[in-house]
Amino acid sequence: MVTIPWWFVRYGFPALALLAVTVAVLLIRPLLHDDESSRPPAAVPVVEKPKPKAQTKNARATAYSVRSGDTLASIADKFGTSVDRLMELNPGIDPTALRVGRPIRVD
Repeated sequence: MVTIPWWFVRYGFPALALLAVTVAVLLIRPLLHDDESSRPPAAVPVVEKPKPKAQTKNARATAYSVRSGDTLASIADKFGTSVDRLMELNPGIDPTALRVGRPIRVD
C-alpha cells in the first residue's frame, strides 16, 4: 500500500486542483467568448473643453457667492464698489451675519 505524505495531502492536492482549473479556464474561455482581450482597445476621441472667455473691464459679475471669512468691505474691495452700494443692492442683508454660500448682488 502506498502512503501519501501529509504535506502533499495538505498542500499538494489543493495546488494541483487550482492549477487544473486555471488551465481549463484558459483553454475554454476563448471558445465561450469572442476573445475581446486580444483586441486592441477602441480609440476614444478626445474632446477638448472650450476655454472660458477672458473677462474685460466692462464684463462684471452680477452676483457673488459669499465665502468663509468674507466681509462686505472685502467683497466691495474685490469688485471696486462701496459697502453702501452693496447694501442698496441687497436690502435684506445683515452685514454682521453673512452666511457662506449666500449669493450677493455686486452690480
